[in-house]
Amino acid sequence: MHAELVRTFHFEAAHHLQAAPQGHKCRQLHGHSYRVDVHVAGEVDADRGWVMDFSQISAAVAPVIDTLDHALLNDVPGLETPTTEMLAKYIWDRIAPTLPLSAVTVWESTVSRCVYRGA
Repeated sequence: MHAELVRTFHFEAAHHLQAAPQGHKCRQLHGHSYRVDVHVAGEVDADRGWVMDFSQISAAVAPVIDTLDHALLNDVPGLETPTTEMLAKYIWDRIAPTLPLSAVTVWESTVSRCVYRGA
């Protein structure tokens, strides 16, 4: 049996998008209440009945979320252009070595999100 787990995380951060067109509201410093869904996929272990323990996902993701929480994302090395797309890739790159990722979804609002599935 193959299954996908999704664990959700939240953090608050600010950014500005200098590459946005002149007059675009995102050029100004502003903040978001971000939601991040980390998708992990794999075969369900026959003995345990799970792909992995959700606590393993939390342990891998927590240090990344801690780096981003209440940060000015433009100042985080590797996030000099902190669009939602680049933020999803940034998170993926840091947790992919330890988790069987299928996607990272970054929500910058309740209606706008980016789904990243690796390069």
